[in-house]
Amino acid sequence: MAAGGDYGSPDSYRSPLASRYASPEMCFVFSDRYKFQTWRQLWLWLAEAEQTLGLPITDEQIQEMKSNLDNIDFKMAAEEEKRLRHDVMAHVHTFGHCCPKAAGIIHLGATSCYVGDNTACTADHSWETLLSLDSGSLHGSPELEACPR
Repeated sequence: MAAGGDYGSPDSYRSPLASRYASPEMCFVFSDRYKFQTWRQLWLWLAEAEQTLGLPITDEQIQEMKSNLDNIDFKMAAEEEKRLRHDVMAHVHTFGHCCPKAAGIIHLGATSCYVGDNTACTADHSWETLLSLDSGSLHGSPELEACPR
């Protein structure tokens, strides 16, 4: 994948600045795939914690979620978002479609901020790690060199 990524792919962030200055790894950190995989991982961790606290969540439901973390139907999610006008609920429904036994526990007791804010923190950590590992990639990019680190 070229810097800036494939403009038609959910695996890459799309922006003119990304196509000029960002590595494929950096584009992935801000991609739809990264965001929605992180949401699913957060929902899994939430369900595991709720099970530990005694909520009626079965091992089978947890396993079903684990087995489908990467099984994202982007087309279905887009259709759900258009119908529901809510990105998080669209992905709750899409994840529930491939995890029918776990559908009722996905996002249980959480707010949209649970996935949104925690995903932003995860992305921040990932891009900071990428910058520290490959700070040489900033050379030649005055906009990024001027960013505080």
